[in-house]
Amino acid sequence: QVQLVESGGGLVQAGGSLRPSCAASGSIVSINAMGWYRQAPGKQRELVAAITSGGSTYYGDSVKGRFTISRDNAKNTVYLQMNSLKPEDTAVYYCAAKFYSGSYYNTGSYDYWGQGTQVTVSS
Repeated sequence: QVQLVESGGGLVQAGGSLRPSCAASGSIVSINAMGWYRQAPGKQRELVAAITSGGSTYYGDSVKGRFTISRDNAKNTVYLQMNSLKPEDTAVYYCAAKFYSGSYYNTGSYDYWGQGTQVTVSS
């Protein structure tokens, strides 16, 4: 079992920044990758960013150049630095953990999910 707890969401004006974090606990030694997904009302859940155990990173097209995913192995925590935020970034952001092979862009590849944290960007 793995537990994922997100924090650090909130309300910010367009152009601002936020840095949500995801703390992992439990059987985390074999985690292959960690990801951040988001889901806006009426839309499908989409990949924001993922980072592998080796440090490789993947980003959704809409956030490239604005968001950065990173990890602190000592704290078992993954961060999502979000800069130049836009109103269209408004969504619930979920942290996810992946143990096995499969596309980093596919929600079905992830085995555990956090409860989500709301990010709201005002115009």
